[in-house]
Amino acid sequence: QVQVQESGGGSVQAGGSLRLSCTASGLTYSNYCMGWFSQPPGKDRKRVALIDSDGRTDIADSVKGRFTISQDNAKNVLYLQMDSLKPEDTAMYYCAADPRPNRIWGGFPKYWGQGTQVTVSS
Repeated sequence: QVQVQESGGGSVQAGGSLRLSCTASGLTYSNYCMGWFSQPPGKDRKRVALIDSDGRTDIADSVKGRFTISQDNAKNVLYLQMDSLKPEDTAMYYCAADPRPNRIWGGFPKYWGQGTQVTVSS
């Protein structure tokens, strides 16, 4: 059974940094496409960053140059380094996984974590 768990959220001031972590049991990271999604209050969930099984990454334009996605396959941990945070980055952040890239690209990955809250104050 696959279980996904995020950690590392919190409250920071604008310009600050946070690093989110995602651990997943029951899967091998190198065989999965992994990603981070965000859902601001009252808005739809959107893709933030993806990394495929070959290590290729995709970052949303809204966070490009500020957020970095990476993973440690040996430890089965996915990271989202968030720098130069803005108030508009405030959202619940979810980790997701799917062995099929088209599903995670489409916003319908099979496995989701419970989410971790990020709040950025001005």
